[in-house]
Amino acid sequence: MSKLTIYEYPKCGTCRKAVKTLKELGNELEQRHIVEAPPTVEELKVLIKNSGQELKKFFNTSGDLYRSMGLKDKLSSMTEQEQLELLASHGMLIKRPIVTDGRKVTIGFKEDVYKDVWG
Repeated sequence: MSKLTIYEYPKCGTCRKAVKTLKELGNELEQRHIVEAPPTVEELKVLIKNSGQELKKFFNTSGDLYRSMGLKDKLSSMTEQEQLELLASHGMLIKRPIVTDGRKVTIGFKEDVYKDVWG
């Protein structure tokens, strides 16, 4: 049984499903509120590296804040550091939930992926 950290927004239905699934798979969870305690720039760098995904995959592109800030057009002209600082200061910009055991990372929730990676 592994202890996982999940960055989640408790009001998000997808996050609640993810937590339920992870617990059913026998995982112990450290739940971090993505808005009240978003990952720091350093934590984000580790999460991105361990996920094998591009930085842009960590943006919640369907969120209201992303749209209202016009990030679709702005991200390409921002440096990686600026993007990381933006994510670290606005938890609602981060695609959620993010789950990690310190080595592996999943972004978003797909039940079959969770069973493969965290089951």
